[in-house]
Amino acid sequence: MTDDHAANTTKMQSIISQQASVIGAQRHRIKMLEAYLQLERARNYARSSEQSSAQGLLFDEVEQIANEDGDQEEKAPKKKKGRGGRKGLSKNIPREQVRLDLTDEEKEGAIDTFYTVVKEELDIIPAKVRVLEYLQEKAVLVDGDKRTIKEAKLPKHPIPKSVASVGLLAYVIVAKYCDGLPLYRLEKILARYGGTITRTTMANWMIRLSLQLQPLINLMREHQLAYDYIQADETRIQVLKEPGRSAFTDKYMWVTLGGPPDKPSVLFDYDPSRSQEVPLRLFDGFSGYLQADGYAGYDAACRKQGLTRLGRMDHARRYYVDALKAVPKNSSSTKVSKAAIAVEKIGAFYEIEREIKELTPDQRYQERQQRSVPLLNEFKEWVDNNIAKVEKDSLIRTAMTYTCNQWSRLIAYCDDGRLHMSNILAENAIRPFVCGRKAWLFSDTPKGAKASAMYYSLIESAKANNLEPHDYLHRMLKRLPYAETVEDFETLLPWNIR
Repeated sequence: MTDDHAANTTKMQSIISQQASVIGAQRHRIKMLEAYLQLERARNYARSSEQSSAQGLLFDEVEQIANEDGDQEEKAPKKKKGRGGRKGLSKNIPREQVRLDLTDEEKEGAIDTFYTVVKEELDIIPAKVRVLEYLQEKAVLVDGDKRTIKEAKLPKHPIPKSVASVGLLAYVIVAKYCDGLPLYRLEKILARYGGTITRTTMANWMIRLSLQLQPLINLMREHQLAYDYIQADETRIQVLKEPGRSAFTDKYMWVTLGGPPDKPSVLFDYDPSRSQEVPLRLFDGFSGYLQADGYAGYDAACRKQGLTRLGRMDHARRYYVDALKAVPKNSSSTKVSKAAIAVEKIGAFYEIEREIKELTPDQRYQERQQRSVPLLNEFKEWVDNNIAKVEKDSLIRTAMTYTCNQWSRLIAYCDDGRLHMSNILAENAIRPFVCGRKAWLFSDTPKGAKASAMYYSLIESAKANNLEPHDYLHRMLKRLPYAETVEDFETLLPWNIR
């Protein structure tokens, strides 16, 4: 009887142990799911900025960080930069003077009068629609009994026999690809002014015109590949009629930014695939530095071309920001989370970059070696010491794992003063496309997607070269039909058209 009792006790203890293990696993699972739920709530309902309100707590919670890292010197509060108040209007905007005159009676007896600028107002003239009527002069010439007629030459047009002027083409391109207005809205806007142009007609204009722009895009690609530093990124696009693919499968718009700092080139490229074949094609013939996120598809191009791969500190920071967003807001603990500590430490790298951005590349290199490298080494040591202390599958563990896996790429920017710590320039270039996509939602055909890529390339390259997009497109399209040689097309590039 005693043996049976002992056996039952052992069996019950085994069952209890198994149940405790299951309960522990379930609690861990629930905790992870709550963290992801908190993150999704923050993404959906909280502000979209990655700046964290918890960051500021660290300047007042030195003791908490000291518990994690050892003793640290107390940080002085940051001073606000810049002056308050409204910024003045740009000096590049044309001025029209409005003179406020004294009456003759008020000026009577004055020995002199003069004007002073007392205020400035920003004015705008709404869009004005007109019809350009081309009157062709013809001369009748008589040579003996023979009469001939000589006609004035018609100006060339980028889309022959089109009813759209160069100005209208530039307007449609900027409205759709710079301001994110879908063609059906442009159709209604033009109708208000009396222009009966359908969205189908405008779509056909964009595709026909893109064929004339291909040589210009090719030159921009060659210009970009000739330099030794390119930033890259990609995002999804829905194309309904891609042969062999469902309308609901992901297709991709790739963006690359490169070229000398004073002649930047931004290029968009549509491809239905996200495979490594796309980077192999885009970077064929390129050598130097390639900066992108951790996507493995870029590795093949790096191996084939012998490229130096740079990481994106902003991508690493984003993981920690997500982990910070998932921290329960009603927590009674006064202990600063590891995610908040990491965000603060990474913020110090960005602060250095802001302070040295106006220096020469050689000066930036020296500053990074003296200031950034020690902080980077300290941060990596902190990650190594804490990664085993956090739970597996947690958001903070994911952030630390990404940091460790990408570390050599994340710190490579310190090797050259021309390099950037983040891929923010490429992200800024692709952002107008992402914002516009929310309005027009999809492209109907691959031709439309490829045409869109061209127009985004021209607009973002113009902006990168400090050109007003409509002004650049208007001048370029006016001269485009007359371009016949490579030299002619080179004069139309954003950095040459000045």
